[in-house]
Amino acid sequence: MKSVAVVLFPEFLLLDVAGPMEVFSIANRFLEPSNCYQISTIGSDELRVRASNGVVLHADVDLNQASGPYDVLLVPGGPSAYKEVYPRLECWLRTVACEVGCLASICTGAFILGQAGLLDGRRVTTHWNYTERLAKRYPQAIVETDQIFVRDGKLLTSGGVTTGIDLALSIVAEDHGKRLALAVAKELLVVMRRQGGQMQFSPLVASVVKEDSPVSRVQNYVLEHVSEEFSVERLASLAGMSTRHFARVFNREVKMTPMEFVQGARIDCARGLLETSGLPLKTVAYRSGFGSVRHMRHLFGERLGLTPSQYRRQFG
Repeated sequence: MKSVAVVLFPEFLLLDVAGPMEVFSIANRFLEPSNCYQISTIGSDELRVRASNGVVLHADVDLNQASGPYDVLLVPGGPSAYKEVYPRLECWLRTVACEVGCLASICTGAFILGQAGLLDGRRVTTHWNYTERLAKRYPQAIVETDQIFVRDGKLLTSGGVTTGIDLALSIVAEDHGKRLALAVAKELLVVMRRQGGQMQFSPLVASVVKEDSPVSRVQNYVLEHVSEEFSVERLASLAGMSTRHFARVFNREVKMTPMEFVQGARIDCARGLLETSGLPLKTVAYRSGFGSVRHMRHLFGERLGLTPSQYRRQFG
């Protein structure tokens, strides 16, 4: 019998807890009693812990009563995971980290592991909206921006919210084989392996501040005229700068090359059209500035891991 423990702290995200727990619970229906997962919850300070949506859970034990070692220890995310500091929880995690079989975080739970010093030198991920923040706060971590979940030794970190289910399914597959994990996935009406990564959910180009600078003026022009043809030379001309100087300034301020920005803007435009219209792919490609469906399909596959048709079926 394997032990699975989930840590609860104030303002945790309930779905981060409920999703993985359901995976292990449903897996138990297919397993012999001696092979079942023993699931428990640990309160960080008190037994009664309120989630971010207001639901109160009663933990089985608190940190003082928790007795490991645990085969799987899960740390969920939540608004407080990246806003607050939990010294007792972080100290406890540092103590038990070397004893657990698998230490895993869901969504922004990675910030709690980072605060405990458990991400240094490790490949990790978190919700796409917080990967940059995680990388800045814990510069010794190697943050992957497009993975559903990342395994680095016995450390597992997952992306946003429902990716905790993907993570738990991968643990079940390792413990009991892919067939059982697939049976659990079918019970939950989810897929065993998603197409593409987190990038398909996140905008490739952030909104541009309406400030009066050459770079922002060029960015706004591209976003408003995305179907036009662009080159670095033309963009530099729009900024009133030399090509070499413009490319250097743009890369420094935007953290990507001018043509990477154009490419991201076109993909985001195409995604919007695929989500909200039934326009033919040829029209979508033209309005987004790709020129051809073939070019659009290539860049979608390269950046999102999906074809435009697959994206439309998933989000349209």
